[in-house]
Order: sequence, then C-alpha cells, then structure tokens
Amino acid sequence: MSATLTIGFLGAGRMGTALAQGFIQAGLAAADQIMASDPVPAACADFGKQVGARTTASNVEVAKFARVLLLAVKPDQVAGVLGDIQGEFTKQHLLISIAAGVPLAKLEGGLGEGARVIRVMPNTPALVGASATAYAPGKSALPEDTLLAQKLFSAVGVAFPVKESLLDAVTGLSGSGPAYAYLMIEGLSDGGVAAGLPRDIATRLAAQTVLGSAKMVLETGLHPGALKDMVTSPGGTTIEGLHELEKGRVRASLMSAVRAATEKSKKLGQGV
Repeated sequence: MSATLTIGFLGAGRMGTALAQGFIQAGLAAADQIMASDPVPAACADFGKQVGARTTASNVEVAKFARVLLLAVKPDQVAGVLGDIQGEFTKQHLLISIAAGVPLAKLEGGLGEGARVIRVMPNTPALVGASATAYAPGKSALPEDTLLAQKLFSAVGVAFPVKESLLDAVTGLSGSGPAYAYLMIEGLSDGGVAAGLPRDIATRLAAQTVLGSAKMVLETGLHPGALKDMVTSPGGTTIEGLHELEKGRVRASLMSAVRAATEKSKKLGQGV
C-alpha cells in the first residue's frame, strides 16, 4: 500500500503533524508521499521540519498531489477549504475529516455527489502514538476506504468504527477526555504536594498511576469496578479516599462532563 498511497493534509497544525509522523513511523507512507497546506507560514515550516514533507499555502496543490486528503482544520474553516478543492476532487479521491462536529452530509455536500468521505474523531494523545479514535464512513465510501482509515488511525493508537450518530458522544468522551484526565493528574499531584511530596515527584507518580491503571483496564479486560475492588482493602486507606471522592460526586461530575461536551459537539455541528 505504501508504494502508491499519497496523503495530503489540508491543515498543518499539531494534530496533522502528529498523524503524518505516525503514518510514516508505521510504514504506511514515506515523507515524499505526503504534502500539507496551511495559510500560516509558521505552521507549514513546523510541519516540514517535523515530518520532512513538502508544504504549500495552496489547498488546490495538495488536492492535485494526493488521492487521500485529510481535512485537519477548525470547523469554521471547513466550507472554505472544501470550496477550494471542489473542482479538483474526483472519484479517485478520499476525504478523511477530523474537523470536530462537522457532519458527513456537510462534507459530502461541499464536494458534490458521490464524494468518498469518512468522518473521524481522534484525540490529542495521537501526539505520542496513543490516540483513541472513532470513525464513520459516508454513503459513497468504499469498503477499502474504511479499511484504510482503520489502518491509518491504528498507527497512532486504537480506532473503532461507529455510527455517525455516535461521533458526538465520542467527542464528549475521548475527544475531550484527555483534559479530564489531565485535571485528575493535576489534582492527584496537588494532593501529593499537600501531603508533603515534592512537586516533580508528585506529578510523575500521579501520571504513572493513571497510565498504569489504564493499562490494567485495557490488558486485563476486567471491569474498572473489579479492578477498583482489588485495590480496596476493608478498613484500609483506599476506601477512605474513595469515600471522599464519592462525597465530592466525582463519578457524577465526570458523567456530566461527557454529556455536556457531547451536547456542545452537536451544537457545533448544527452551526457549520
């Protein structure tokens, strides 16, 4: 596949850069099979430096170069980018969009009848090869398009196919979720400092604890509740800490955060 695959990034920001690096590291494409466009010279310069690929200010030039186009711009910029490339977009092209909240119907409508489109929701841990991604194909996407999306985004983490109607929930959970995790790590670190630990050690211990706990969930296949009970001895320290978390409604607050972010994603989609 890497011998014929050409990938164009419409938007050369941090997420696009991280994805390009992941694709190259996984052997899915070489640097000379990738090109990115961005109106911001600094973004192009950074993409070129980090990825080793060509960059340009022209979206049209990227559409002429690549058969797989990865739309990596903010939602309010999508219409303009689609307008730029519409005349160059053919049946041989595939558009993969990571623009938050922009529905397939809008993407397909901006490119014309029969456009092959896949909508994807990754998250920022793609920067370290640990993204949680979900994707939904458009009505004209081919089976091999879906397979390609799976391969590309598995190269920077894990990827799951879902119905498009669930992508707003994905945005609320894993799209916004890293921020919730960072808040928890920061809070744990603050607690460690309050208990007398140096800040650097407290932060490393907190981050490693969250990382290790996540690996336990993924690698054992056990329910998080069962793993929690394994740590919680009768009359011990952990149950005292859990009691305080329950009094603070941490579980309910996390549920509310996911639901609120999901609703916001829906509203963003309605506004594009």
